Parts: sequence; C-alpha cells; structure tokens
Amino acid sequence: MEEAPKLVPIDRERRAEEPLTVMPAPSLLNWDQAPRDPHLLDYVIILRKHQWLIITFLLTVVTGVTIASFKMKPIYDATARVEVDREGQTLSPFQDANSYDAYVDSENYIETQTKILQSETLALQTIKSLDLERYPEFGGTDHIAAGSSGTRPAILSAFLSRLSVKRVPNSRLIDVQFESQSGQLSAQVVNTHLQNYVEQNFRSKYDATTQASTWLSAELEDLRLKVEKSEDARIAYERENQIWQIDEKQDITTEKLLDLSKAVTGAETDLAERGALYNIAVSGNVDALPAAQNNLVIQDLLKRRADLEQQLNDAINQFGPNFPKVQRLQSQKEELAESLTRARNTIVESVKEEYDTAQKHVELLQADLDQQKRDANDLAEKLIQYHILQHDADSNKQLYDGLLQKLKEAGISAGLRSSNIRVVDPALVPPFPSRPQKFRNILVSVLVGLVGGIGIALFREYLDNTVKSPDDIEALTGLPSLAVVPSLPGLPSTQGRLSRLAREASPQAATGPRVELLSYIQPKSQISEAFRALRTSLLLSQADHPPQVILVTSALPREGKTTAAVNLAVTLAQLGDRTLLMDSDLRKPGIRRALNLTGGKEVGLSSYLAGVSTLDEVLMPHPTINNLVALTTGPVPPSPADLLSSHRMREAITDLRHRFKFVVIDSPPVMAATDAVILSALTDGVLLVVRSGETPKEAFTRTRDLLAAVKCRLLGVVLNAVDSSAPDYYYSYRYYPYAYGYGYGEDVSKKPTFSSGSGDTHGPTT
Repeated sequence: MEEAPKLVPIDRERRAEEPLTVMPAPSLLNWDQAPRDPHLLDYVIILRKHQWLIITFLLTVVTGVTIASFKMKPIYDATARVEVDREGQTLSPFQDANSYDAYVDSENYIETQTKILQSETLALQTIKSLDLERYPEFGGTDHIAAGSSGTRPAILSAFLSRLSVKRVPNSRLIDVQFESQSGQLSAQVVNTHLQNYVEQNFRSKYDATTQASTWLSAELEDLRLKVEKSEDARIAYERENQIWQIDEKQDITTEKLLDLSKAVTGAETDLAERGALYNIAVSGNVDALPAAQNNLVIQDLLKRRADLEQQLNDAINQFGPNFPKVQRLQSQKEELAESLTRARNTIVESVKEEYDTAQKHVELLQADLDQQKRDANDLAEKLIQYHILQHDADSNKQLYDGLLQKLKEAGISAGLRSSNIRVVDPALVPPFPSRPQKFRNILVSVLVGLVGGIGIALFREYLDNTVKSPDDIEALTGLPSLAVVPSLPGLPSTQGRLSRLAREASPQAATGPRVELLSYIQPKSQISEAFRALRTSLLLSQADHPPQVILVTSALPREGKTTAAVNLAVTLAQLGDRTLLMDSDLRKPGIRRALNLTGGKEVGLSSYLAGVSTLDEVLMPHPTINNLVALTTGPVPPSPADLLSSHRMREAITDLRHRFKFVVIDSPPVMAATDAVILSALTDGVLLVVRSGETPKEAFTRTRDLLAAVKCRLLGVVLNAVDSSAPDYYYSYRYYPYAYGYGYGEDVSKKPTFSSGSGDTHGPTT
C-alpha cells in the first residue's frame, strides 16, 4: 500500500502577512471531449442491469406459449399428390405444340387446375359427399341448407380454410393437403376431393366433346359446299384462259424471254463494235481499220508508194525537178495515189454496210423481246388470279379434311373414359399430429422472449436520459469524476447500527442515523473511502496551491450536495487543519440538521450579512468532530441573492481565508436559484454533485454552461448514490478506481473512537 503524501502545516502568522491568492479559472475547458466508443462490455452491462426485466418478459412469453400449446387440440394433416398432364389434342386443327405459346398455355393450364381444386363448387360437392355437416369441428349441421338461399355457407369457409393446394415447383405435380382434428377424416377428405376433381374433369371434357361434335357436323356441311364452289371456280378459270399445263408453259415463256434478252445484249455489243469502226473510217483514218490492215491490195499499194517516193527523192536530188525521169516518176506516183484512194473508199463502204446491218438486227431483236415481255406479263397477271383460286380451293379442302378427322376423333373420345389427371400418391392416415409442435413452439417462444426482452432492455436504456456513470459525465462535459459515492444500504439492521453509532457520537442527536456524518461514524465504509478519495483528488489537483474555498452545488434539489459538502468537510477536518463548513443555502438550510447542531441562538450567515452579528458570533465549532467549524444560515432572509451579492459576503470570504485552511460552502442548486452562480466567482473552485440515475443530462449540461459563463473554475464532479449492486458500479470501479478509494466495507462491530485532539483518529487515507 502506497504511503499517503505528507501535508505540511501552515504557519498562520506568516500566512496572515501574505496576500491572498485565488486560483485563476482556466481560459479554455475541454467541453467537447469525444465520447468513448461503445464496447461490447457496455451492452453486457445493460443486459445485466435489466436482467430481471429480460427474465420476466422471457418467462411471461414462454409460459403463455406453453399453456396455449398444451391447450390446443391436435391437428392432423393428410397430403395427396396428383399429376396434371398436358391436356390432350384439342379439336381445333390449328395447334402448334412446339411453339412458345403452347408452353405458356401449358403453364397456365396447371395454374388453372390448382384454382379449380380450391373452387367453391368442388368443395361443396366434397362436403355433400362426406356429409361433413355432422362433424362438430365444421360448425354443426344445416350450414349448406342455410346458405342455399344465396348466402355463402359457413361450413364452406371452414372447409376452404383447412384445404391447401400447392404446386410442386418445376413440375406438373400438385399437392393437396387438408387439416382436421381426426387423422382418418383428413385422409378421407383429401381422397374424396380428388375423386370428385377427376370426375369433374372427365365430365367437363365429355360435355365439351359432345358440343364440339355437334358444331363440327354443322360446320362440315357448310365447308363441303365451299370446297365445291372453289374447285369449280378454279377449273372454269383454267378453261377460259387456256391454262392447261401451267408449269410447262411458264418454263417455255421464261426460257424464251431469257434467250431473247441474251440475243439483244449480244447484238447491241456487236453494234457498238461496228459503230466504233465506222467512226474511225469516217474520220479518215482508214489505214487503222482492221479491214485495211488485212487488205493485200492496199498493203501492196502502200509498199509500191514507199518505193516510188524513194526513187523520186533520189532522182530529184540527182537530176533536179525538171528532168524527164523525175517527171515520169511523178506521174506514176499520182496514178498510184488514185488507186490507193479507190481501195480505201471501198473499205469505208464495206464498214458502213456492216454497221447498218448490225443496227437493223438490234432493232428486230428488241422488237421480239418487247413482245415476249408483254406475253410474259399477261401470263403473270392471269397466274395471279389462278393462284388465288387454287389457294382458296386448297385451303378449303385442307380445312375440310382436318375437321372431318377431328369429328371422327371426337366420336371416339366421347366413348372412352380418359383423363389427363392421375393421382400419384393418395392420402394416408397421418400417424402423428402436425400441430401443435410443442417443443418447437416453446423453443421459438424462448427465442422471441429473449430477443424481445433484450430489445425492451435496450429501448428502456435508450429512453433513460439520466447521468449514470463517469463515462456519461466525461462524454457530456469533459469534467473528471473525482468520486463515485455508493448509495447507503437500506437494510433495517444496518440503519439500526447507524442509529446506535450516531447517538453514541452525538448524544444530543435524536433524529436517527445521519448519512452526512457517515465519514465520521463509519470511517471504514465504502462511502467514507469515496469521500476520502475525493479529498485526495482535490489536494493533489495542484500540490502547491490546492483549492482553499470550495463551493459544492448541484443542478437540481435532492441530489446529495449537502451530504457531499458535510462529508468532504469532515474528511478535510480529519487531516488536522481547521475546516469551515458554510451553509449558504439561505432558502432551504440543511447544515444544522446534518451536523445535529441543536440549541443555541438562531444566528448565522444571514445575521452576519445583514450586519446584526459579527463573524465570531456566527461560527459554531462542532462539539465532537475536531477542527470542524460550522457556519449555518441563521434566519431565512426575504432576498437571499441580494445578501450573497453584497460586499460583506466578499469580506467574509476574505476573512475566512485567513482563519481556516479549508472552506467548504454548501449552496443551493444552480437550476433552482442563482445563488450558486454568484458564489462561484468568490471561490477557488466548484464541485458539482450529480445523483446517479436521477439527474437529467440536459440539467447537468445546462448547469455546466451557467457556471462556465461566469468563468469559474470547475474542479470536477461527484457521482452520488450509485447502486453498488448494479453492473455499472463494477464497470466504473474497473475503469475509475481513483473515484472510489480502496474501501474496507462496514465496520459496525467496534465503536468509533472520538479524539479531542487536532489529528485524524484513523489517519489520512489518500
């Protein structure tokens, strides 16, 4: 155990000469401290805190469900499975079984059958078949008779509410289930219901087949007449337009038209070639024509002209232009040129004749092609009407053949008892009831009760808007929790021991046990240790200048501020230093009652502030507690705030600083009066008292804001009346051990020793 720090005695004569030092208020307080993140242990604490609520809710739900389960009558479920095959070939000849529409129709057909199984008509038939009116579980007798006048029978609703029809997914199977108080009856109802369903399905098909046969017979006669008329119209049109062999004629016409098209194309190509040669010939470039190049006469003349020109050029160069030989050669050249011109003209005439011939050939072929096109168009127009007549005749014939076949099939189907409904698994008598499932109901009730109880506990905790733990204090204001004071045990035996010890400590006390003096009566109790921890926190807050004048206040009345002030003053006096306990609550004084100070003159703080008494006259030393002096309120004045704001109050605080080592002031609640705010400016610090589970968070934060507005120094918070048996207590003890002290528990077996000296009987516990 650590040794307590030694407190140095004060030289009072030297201190009287020194100027007074008031601890300055901090300029900035950490009001917006971030709250601690929720931990799993927080929720465990909430559940432990409300464990009886959860257990009560759980037991209520489980008990109610258990009683209801055992009172319920057993219900038996019988189930049968039926297969609904795809409906057979219909009487219509226009059905595509492989199309998507056929698949959709099949799915819709199965869904339709499930609705038919739940129809009122089929249900009434089953009810009548089994005479279910005689069973009490269906509501007695005469239900169908009463409902036959137009109203829905009550037994019908009871029957349908017990009937369940469900389709097995991805199949053509349907499960039919019925509930009853008798297992044999439930199986009998399901099987009878399916028999009626199969019989109804067959009857509906037979009626439909009969009606279809009658309709088909009438329609076939009309259709036969239409077939005859369409065939007659087609044959008459063939004869009128001489269309005997349509396929062969159509092939010849088309082939001839194709040949003429090819011939015209070839003739036009040849004409284009002849035209090009003719244009070359007309332009005078006859030698470039293929005919000229292939003509031996022209080629011989061109060769002779070249030789003659060579001889003429040689003779002119040798003899001159007037020489007879030159003139003779010149004459031969002219004759040769005339022969060449005649040969060329002959070729040009030949090219022109070929061009004219090709042009006439193209014109003749084009005329034949145009005529063939007109013939093909006429034939095509005739074939359109012919195909229409032929298609009409074929359609009527096909429809007639289809209806004739369906009529024969309808006759055969009417004579056969066939159905696409097949009972796969008939209903069997169930050996055990399906409900109530007592074990499952109880298990579910346990789960529901547990979840519901936890939910109610969390919701109740959410609605609780009071300060309960040091975490709440630090999260709301950022102030430290200097002490967590547990609540006083309320057992009668404990109160008897406290009363006995209080009378021994103060014989003039006749009012019973006083919790305000518990630090003196039971110094080893947890409450005493909590206040000694508070004393230690204050003394060590600033080792050089611990707060001398301490104001103790609260947000609202009945939070334990007077108790905290008295016990704090008692623990400070036990250190051996003179301590003054001042009651500044001039509206509802409590120090005189708390210290059991009876008798004497009714003088106090109000008498001094009014100028009636001196300070020495109003100070009252405690008769049994050494070093503790009380300053009670005296007569209750009409305006306490005015007296506390006077200069005499400031002078009194100044004078008391010289006389006492510590001054503890008990003031009214901040939210009830402004006295505490006035006095806070005259003190070294303010100690807020909060009652656990009762002080609203809004009142606490508002009190903090009012005191901070006058820039007083907030020392910390005392969390009072904490339930030591609650989970919050142990959680806070784990995380805030400094707030409790060590604690020895109650010590009521020995009498407390009262010392007349100035020392602490038990020694300081820090």
